[in-house]
Amino acid sequence: MEFGIFHEFLTTQSGSQQEAFRNSFAQIEAAERWGLDAVWLAEIHMNPTRSLLTAPLTVAAAIAARTERIKIGTAVQILPLGHPLRLAEETATIDQISNGRLIFGVGRSAFPRAYNAYGISYEESQDRFAESLDIIKKAWTEPVASYRGRYHSFDEFTLVPRPVQQPHPEIRIAASQHDTYAAIGELGYPLFSAVRASPLTELAYHTEAYRNAWRGAGHAGEPRAYLQVPIYVAATREAALDGAREGMMRFATYRADLIRGPLSYEAVLREKCIAGTPEMVIARIAELRDTAQIDGISAEINPGSLLSHEQVMASLKLYAQEVIRAFYSSAN
Repeated sequence: MEFGIFHEFLTTQSGSQQEAFRNSFAQIEAAERWGLDAVWLAEIHMNPTRSLLTAPLTVAAAIAARTERIKIGTAVQILPLGHPLRLAEETATIDQISNGRLIFGVGRSAFPRAYNAYGISYEESQDRFAESLDIIKKAWTEPVASYRGRYHSFDEFTLVPRPVQQPHPEIRIAASQHDTYAAIGELGYPLFSAVRASPLTELAYHTEAYRNAWRGAGHAGEPRAYLQVPIYVAATREAALDGAREGMMRFATYRADLIRGPLSYEAVLREKCIAGTPEMVIARIAELRDTAQIDGISAEINPGSLLSHEQVMASLKLYAQEVIRAFYSSAN
């Protein structure tokens, strides 16, 4: 199992934007110090009460310079909003700075807000996504690349620098609707699912479709599915559920339409998050690993952005030193 954290560089409980950046970097540095495998960065635009993370590749470069071991992933880079050649250059640069630690998580976002601001039609997002991903892979892997597409065309482009990872950094694609899981399986990419779009109660159904499509397409190797989910850990059940309540409920309203039935805290705990003592969290992750056959999990460490820095650090420490350690111990 791969264990990571997901970060939005949250603003709600910070006194200033500078403090939000300072606290976020401290949490990421602690994640590396406590042995986590990866840190994942959101890309969120036009939402100042929630996140400062509008430029994840810039932040990824800063993390690469501050850390030595932890992998750095984008979750997700919204491909239709950027020029693919520029994205190829910037991601290859991050792979160089980090000495080959980039994981390129990509998607097109379920929210049209940023598209409207950038003047890009959301109806074009699927085609733009496919074209951009094709271009980035060509730029990463071909000595001289040319392309003729609907949105981008160029001749004899040579990427500088080249990525450290060969043939290119790992690509993971975000899954949302059920048919998306199968489509990613047919393409032969690892996927990650976020519970904003896929309730935990439906995860096994979706990942089965992904694995069946992978095998049906005849891809070599094994399909790999990863989960991004809010996690809050505390020493007692009461402290965990009470401490997480306000933030988890706020988190659930981002996509309240995906809650099955009334929007109650019980439903949110069932479908959208994991909260409890280390033992409770271990049991829930193990259940999801076994039923949905997930290969890794990324914890959203401040869902709803209402926890203090101190609460995040305390939960992260329990997650790293008790929850993750239990899985590592059982594997040895």
